[in-house]
Amino acid sequence: MSDGSTTSSVKMRIKREIGGFKGLFGRVRHRWWFRILAVLALLAGLFVFLVWLFIARNLPSVDTLKNYEPPLPTNVRSVEGLPIHSYARERRVQLSFAEYPKLLVEAYMSAEDKTFFEHHGVDFPGLARAAFQGLISGSTPRGTSTITQQVAKNLLVGNETSYLRKAKEGILAWRMEDTLTKQQIMELYLNSIELGRNAGGVEAASQAYFGKELDKLTLPQMAYLAILPKGPSNYDPERHTQRALDRRNWVLGQMLDNGFIDQAQHDAAVAAPLGTVPRQTPRFERLGGYFVEEVRRQLIDKFGETDESGPYSVYSGGLWVRTSLDPKLQQYAQKALRDGLLRYDRGRGWSGPIGRADVGKSWLQSFLNTNIGVDYEDWRAGVLIDRTGDVWQIGFDDGTTGTLPRWAATMPVRGQGGQAFDALKPGDIVAVAPESGSQWSLRSIPKVSGGMVVEDPRTGRILAMQGGFDSRLQAFNRATQAQRQPGSTIKPIVYAAALEQGMTPTSIVVDGPFCVWQGANLGQKCFRNFGNARGAGPKTLRWGIEQSRNLMTVQIANQTGMDHVVDLMQRIGVSRQKFPPYLSYALGAGETTVLRMVNAYSILVNHGRALNPSLIDFVQNRKGAVVWPENWRPCEGCNAPDWKGGAMPRPVNRAKQVIDALSAYQMVHIAEGVVQRGTATVLRDLNRPMMGKTGTTSGPTDVWFVGGTPQMIGGLYIGYDTPTNLGGYAQGGSIAAPIFKEFAIPAFEGMEKVPFTAPQGIRMVRIDRASGKPVTGAWPSSDPLSGVIWEAFKPDTEQRRGRRGQDETQETKAVEKKVAPKKQEGDSDFLQREGGIY
Repeated sequence: MSDGSTTSSVKMRIKREIGGFKGLFGRVRHRWWFRILAVLALLAGLFVFLVWLFIARNLPSVDTLKNYEPPLPTNVRSVEGLPIHSYARERRVQLSFAEYPKLLVEAYMSAEDKTFFEHHGVDFPGLARAAFQGLISGSTPRGTSTITQQVAKNLLVGNETSYLRKAKEGILAWRMEDTLTKQQIMELYLNSIELGRNAGGVEAASQAYFGKELDKLTLPQMAYLAILPKGPSNYDPERHTQRALDRRNWVLGQMLDNGFIDQAQHDAAVAAPLGTVPRQTPRFERLGGYFVEEVRRQLIDKFGETDESGPYSVYSGGLWVRTSLDPKLQQYAQKALRDGLLRYDRGRGWSGPIGRADVGKSWLQSFLNTNIGVDYEDWRAGVLIDRTGDVWQIGFDDGTTGTLPRWAATMPVRGQGGQAFDALKPGDIVAVAPESGSQWSLRSIPKVSGGMVVEDPRTGRILAMQGGFDSRLQAFNRATQAQRQPGSTIKPIVYAAALEQGMTPTSIVVDGPFCVWQGANLGQKCFRNFGNARGAGPKTLRWGIEQSRNLMTVQIANQTGMDHVVDLMQRIGVSRQKFPPYLSYALGAGETTVLRMVNAYSILVNHGRALNPSLIDFVQNRKGAVVWPENWRPCEGCNAPDWKGGAMPRPVNRAKQVIDALSAYQMVHIAEGVVQRGTATVLRDLNRPMMGKTGTTSGPTDVWFVGGTPQMIGGLYIGYDTPTNLGGYAQGGSIAAPIFKEFAIPAFEGMEKVPFTAPQGIRMVRIDRASGKPVTGAWPSSDPLSGVIWEAFKPDTEQRRGRRGQDETQETKAVEKKVAPKKQEGDSDFLQREGGIY
């Protein structure tokens, strides 16, 4: 190039265009809007991570709801399988979705979540609206929860009111919709919601508010139940009647708008009243109060009380308990004992109020909180509200009131004197009985008490139990918990020990003075008969127990050896631990319970085989499987209407033999004489095989009777909780035995008359009742005072006849050859003709 020319340098960069996604990403990643989106995505990812880290990660698994079992009460059934009681802290009945009426489901949808079957568990617009309103108002978010969210809250999250809870609720609801069907979710909801009056779930609420099952409800009643999830106390039918009506009618309007009902149904339902019933306790709660409470104690010992105790807890495990309680026998025992207590207590004056309540503005609620009631004939418990002149206003647990005039409360106050009317004060809870109109008269709850038990001696099952006058007034169960001296009812155990050690029913014992040296400190102890009765001289062992002679008893115990006597007392269950071997224990000085004494007599009737007194036959879980006793097996074919020709089942009896069977039967046979000729003759006109023994303790402070038939043994005592003299006239034969008779008359009606069965080896011999010697040429008669009776002997223990006549020799040979005698009927033939003594 020539001089003067200019030169220029141009630098160029050549880029190669990249195609595809990578090229596109390279072209847009520097754009401003892309960067904004990237930041938002990062924040969203971070938000999701934080939600997972702090909320979702620790949420409970929704899978647990597939097998969710709501807490259910334990239901107790009688021997016939009928419900008699329920152990519950809340009412609850679990139903399947198919068991809920369609209109009821639609009522709850209209009140709570009309699009339930359309959404996926979360109402996002509603959540946003609630959150915004909460932020504006400065309050926590409320409402807008779908039914799915409410299930999540009730069963998995809890009731905390916060944004965090709402977030957890929403996440779980979304997961639930992926795991469960809509029907399963609705079922969980209707079974678990709390609806007031201690009702969990809609079926329980139906019973609590309307006193009937769910499928019996009307449309307006279903609509009322649908308003309760928002707050049962807000729509209480008694305190907020109009508010409840307005809200119910709103639900009916929503059902009309949603097309669930037509206009005619809507108008008729809106015009209907609420139709609720007053708050009430379960109808079967009062039957066998002491029995069902003892069952509850045993169940708690076995399964525990709450969820933490295991899957079969008493208050939430949903157990079904079959007991041995016979409702009819329970009613007879309950009435007999109560009548006996009232007979003894009559004429002793008013015993005072049975409780206290605050009679301010809400006397009814205060009265209900005491849970005091009286369940005897037409008596009721009432609280004294106010006095006007000679008339008290008295209120009852159903909200009604009545009057108690002076003339109906004139009995003297026990231990103080003066009329009971003047001793009454506002707030006193008293027992009253109806008079004319709205007037009531004062009644006195007896201060004396007692306990009674009835047992099947073939199985040990307890058929009835009464532990006092009324379980709602006196929770202490005197049938199982009261430790009392049994008095002369211990004597059959003492005599049974003597029979085991070789004595016979005809052994001769002197009814005379008996003293023992107790050592330098205690000196000499001399025993005496009841009432200081003089000794009768040499008498048979049978006579001694029929007449309940103390002197003969201590001599027999002394000859037998008190070590043997107290050992049998422990083996047969009278005492948990062996009593000291002192002669006073042969007269009933040791303490025991009615249940133990009844079981001991039942063992004697059961040929000496051990019995474990039981109140519970078996326990089923909520699905019907038997969970107790272990290895329980059903009796297949036991209820078959006809015999199919197979062999008779003969279950193996594995019971322990606690007393020789022959000795046990001998004692039962002797105790039959107590009813025929002894201290319990008040029972003789029941006209059936019976054994028993009366008892009266020192003082006397307690009176007893224990005894019964081959099918039923009962026992009872009466006495003050703090041992107090009952009066010199008080005896087991005059007070306790008549109570048992009052029970027995209806209880034994229609029951087959069967004799006590004798074990193999027992020999029935005719004896002279006074001397105990065998007789010939004479036969026992139906006269209880007959001079000749049948006596039970072990092989080769009866006395030999002093002279054998021709007739006797021929009779003996005929019996040995098992043919009828030629001139005189033999014992065996006579027994068979008369029905037998087995």
